[in-house]
Amino acid sequence: MNIARVRFALLAVLFPLFLYSYSPIIKNELLKPEVELKITQIGTELLDKCGINGYIIATNDPFPRGYSMTEYLKNFGDSLSEPYIVFVFAPHDKRVGIVASSKELENLYDESSVEDAAIGVVATHDSNTLEDKYNIAILQGFSELADQVAHAKGVMMINTIPNDTKQVVHVLQYIIYIGSLLVFWIFIGRPIFLRIKNGRKK
Repeated sequence: MNIARVRFALLAVLFPLFLYSYSPIIKNELLKPEVELKITQIGTELLDKCGINGYIIATNDPFPRGYSMTEYLKNFGDSLSEPYIVFVFAPHDKRVGIVASSKELENLYDESSVEDAAIGVVATHDSNTLEDKYNIAILQGFSELADQVAHAKGVMMINTIPNDTKQVVHVLQYIIYIGSLLVFWIFIGRPIFLRIKNGRKK
């Protein structure tokens, strides 16, 4: 019974991801399901409004000095549809970068400011765990990238988040809070409710 409930809880959290035929996450070794959903919303909106595939690689793979991200992306060639822009976050060797499928796309964003949006989160001294910082950093970096591309195309994004660490933290905390409430209801709230309801019937 517990295994069934765990599966149901996970399905409830992940189900919204299945509503999107397009997934911007090529590789994920760092992201929480709630953050995956938000990133998918941003990526889907970017594709719908700008016709550009935004992708994320969140990996613990090592990136030795001199190893280019362009070369690394060749491992995922079958998963990329042009035109594309890929945001790579690889904390193992403290690497953050962006790879676009053409020079034209590179002119739609400022790589340094996008990278700074992500790196600044990790470098901040606060009470967040390293795992949370990585999630916030990836979300903020990808959101900043999408905003810049959309601005260059003359369109407005509605699913992106402000380039402000505190606001991003609040958004992420809200998303996680909702997920926690759902799990609490499935494992504790609902069983208690059913006991009370069944007890009244007797």
